[in-house]
Amino acid sequence: MLEQNSISLDELNSFKKDEYLLIDIREDDAYQHGCIDGAIHVEKETLLKGTVDLPKDKKLILYCMKGLISGEVAKTLREQGFDAYDLPEGYAGWVVWMMKKEKEQGESCRADEIEKSIRKKFHKVLFSRFAKAVNQYEMIQEGDKIAVCISGGKDSMVMAKLFQELKRHNKFPFELEFLVMDPGYSPTNREVIEDNAKKMGIPVTIFESPIFDAVFEIENSPCYLCARMRRGYLYSKAKELGCNKIALGHHYDDVIETVLMGMLYSGQIQTMMPKLHSTNFEGMELIRPMYLIREDDIKHWRDYNHLHFIQCACRFTDNCSINPDEKTDSRTGSKRVEIKNLIREMKKGNPYVEGNIFKSIENVNLDTVIGYKQKGERHSFLDEYR
Repeated sequence: MLEQNSISLDELNSFKKDEYLLIDIREDDAYQHGCIDGAIHVEKETLLKGTVDLPKDKKLILYCMKGLISGEVAKTLREQGFDAYDLPEGYAGWVVWMMKKEKEQGESCRADEIEKSIRKKFHKVLFSRFAKAVNQYEMIQEGDKIAVCISGGKDSMVMAKLFQELKRHNKFPFELEFLVMDPGYSPTNREVIEDNAKKMGIPVTIFESPIFDAVFEIENSPCYLCARMRRGYLYSKAKELGCNKIALGHHYDDVIETVLMGMLYSGQIQTMMPKLHSTNFEGMELIRPMYLIREDDIKHWRDYNHLHFIQCACRFTDNCSINPDEKTDSRTGSKRVEIKNLIREMKKGNPYVEGNIFKSIENVNLDTVIGYKQKGERHSFLDEYR
């Protein structure tokens, strides 16, 4: 039985569009990974400041990821005179609800139409750029067995489909293993990943690891430790399956954001490399075949195919939304959002700013660099100047 000030998904579906305003109060990064159809985005902090012009003649229906914070925010708005409600199932509950509706309508597998969209509508912006990165950076060789690492988000899922398409056109033999690691997902999150894989025709291999339990009590930078542990478990499982490479779904926007994050927050010039040899797993290599693909094109593909993904299946996600200072030290996620916003602002005055940032990492002029590091050894312009 729902509380009087909460609205169920079935009730929401029964309302007329002009009766309510649906508001996603999650952080921008989560919203960009997917939202409930028809929702507008106003982050919790902005909403509580009262700087947004909200209608008082409509129901305001608020949701977060899992309903942990939307109830309190809706209560605050009611105290301000708004007809506000919360959606206790949250975005995660809505995704599961949509999955069940698709199954009832016989749409549990839509691989053919999704693949057709990659071959036709999104061939230039997705597949062509994927193939270009693979060729330009020499990511795949004959006889490779690649573990395509799937987290369940939009980036890794489209990467899996692009690999399948590439294999249909490959000029030499290579093998693929679609690998999903469950580091301690909730049943809902795992169900979403499995359902999307089935819907998209991706034959995933799922294995479990104790990562979430291991990092849960870590006070400082649990996300950093979690990422390192994930990488280690992925390498280990991939090697066990006979793979010599793992593929991750980082894209063009991740690359340029990493450049600015290194400069502004770490005091160094560095980037996310298109491929790397593993230092801890001999004979293993990491590749990033989405290196030239824009995030906006991935979102367009997702929305065109009516696909719904969960940004982060981590148990910290909602906790951090409630208490921003808990469980994090460096707040890497927030820093990346800040960089996204910075690039967005710069682009207003210079539409080429993103391309220029990307080109800068390919056009480093060592004659004008005071110092640099290579293989752990520091070098100075004075070495040659003398």
